[in-house]
Amino acid sequence: MRMSRHIQRSRNDFWPGFVDAMSSLLLVIIFLLSLFMLAQFFLSQEILGKDSALTRLNSQIAELTDLLQLERASNTDLETTIATLSATLADTQIERNELLGQVSGLGSGIAQRDRQVADLNSQLAKERQLSSQANAQLELLNQQLSALRTQIRALEQALDASEFRDSESRIKIADLGRRLNLALAQRVQDLSRYRSDFFGRLRTILADRTDITVVGDRFVFQSEVLFDAGQADITSHGREQIAKMAEAVLQLEQEIPPDINWVLRIDGHTDRRPISTVRFPSNWELSAARAISVAKLLIEMGVSPNRLVAAGFGEFSPIDPADTEEAYRKNRRIEFKLTE
Repeated sequence: MRMSRHIQRSRNDFWPGFVDAMSSLLLVIIFLLSLFMLAQFFLSQEILGKDSALTRLNSQIAELTDLLQLERASNTDLETTIATLSATLADTQIERNELLGQVSGLGSGIAQRDRQVADLNSQLAKERQLSSQANAQLELLNQQLSALRTQIRALEQALDASEFRDSESRIKIADLGRRLNLALAQRVQDLSRYRSDFFGRLRTILADRTDITVVGDRFVFQSEVLFDAGQADITSHGREQIAKMAEAVLQLEQEIPPDINWVLRIDGHTDRRPISTVRFPSNWELSAARAISVAKLLIEMGVSPNRLVAAGFGEFSPIDPADTEEAYRKNRRIEFKLTE
């Protein structure tokens, strides 16, 4: 019984504390709900404020877009108006320039007319002044004309005397020309005689050679006598033949008088077949080099250089135009010609 009371009393002691705790918890929950509701209220107000601001911004953007479109339309109208005004201004400037040109032309025409009138007045005054001077000059001219006629008569007499002397001079010149022609003909005859003697002497010296011939006024060596094929250096056998010719040329130099102007022309010729080497790019070079080699060898053997002329004709002066080996052999040659 005592224990039951004790238990009952213990239960009665816990209950007021439990009630106080629950009351405190309830107050806390109510306070938290109040805070949540207040926060929810303020958040709703903030969201409503932002929505309103966003709506206002959209409305302003729409208004600005409309204004921009209106502004663009206004700019297009202004550009059209400016283009029209520019064209009108250009036309106006053209008309203005034309008017200025017309005005300038009228001004220059008036000025030119005034200048012409002034020039005419000036010329008239000068002519009046010159009229009196002309009379005095006419008298002076008459006097000068008389003196000039006297001089002309004197010149005519001098001209007659000069023509007489000129006729005598022509006669003398004709006589000198005739005598000069006779002297030249005599020199040609002398040179022809020495040429004949020279060729005769060469025929005697080289009588045993069938590849050395006389063609007209030229003494012809076939190239094979003096050179190897495609070369311009004289062979040892060729030097012997040139030595015989040098002997005849040296004797000729002693016989021909010094007043006869003569040379021994050495002409190099090739056949028509082309050559192309480093030393001889064409037949021109080969023919000229062979002629020069002969001339140098003659000089070494004592012939005067001023009596020698070397020339290259290439393939352009053939003896035989045929395309045969025999024709090619004839055309490859060195010619010697005694000439003025």
